[in-house]
Amino acid sequence: MSTKNLVTELTNTASPDADHLRALHARLTTAAERDGVLDVAYRTIDSPVGTLLIAGTNEGLVRIAYESENHDTVLQTLADRISPRVLKAADRMDLAARELDEYFAGRRRSFDLPLDWRLATGFRRTVLGTLTTDVGYGHTASYAAVAALAGNPKAFRAAATACATNPLPVVVPCHRVVRSDGSLGGYLGGVAAKQALLALEAA
Repeated sequence: MSTKNLVTELTNTASPDADHLRALHARLTTAAERDGVLDVAYRTIDSPVGTLLIAGTNEGLVRIAYESENHDTVLQTLADRISPRVLKAADRMDLAARELDEYFAGRRRSFDLPLDWRLATGFRRTVLGTLTTDVGYGHTASYAAVAALAGNPKAFRAAATACATNPLPVVVPCHRVVRSDGSLGGYLGGVAAKQALLALEAA
């Protein structure tokens, strides 16, 4: 059955029960992938820092979002900036979910996931790329040091902004960036999440 027909079936079904909805959703996901109309797949995972939304495109992981960011708002932004064809498709995100689970369990120190960088551009993209290559597990660096590593030592405020708007927290480790005086500074997922991630990596 085509994606269009499945949507029509879903729309015309009077008060479907939960099992029927799950079955329809599974069929819709399969049809959307087959028909090439699933541009952004997503799922949520439980973690020690709360429920995370993870989303990916055919190019790779494109977004990780904390609950504090409002997952519905994040999904709308993905629809606006990438494609309106966004669908919950857990199977497509299994690899990312597995690697994140391994990280939180202390069994993984780096990620092997393909990344879709389209939500980060310019110097911000350079800063985030620097974090993945130059600030290793269990280490921290100041915003000024990260700016220097990214090629512009005076741009520490821009480095801080890049961290604050990182579309791929945890995998792109902006939690490892601290202030020059050693204090934590801010974090997209909240200071408690930053402390938890640094404590995990120090264990």
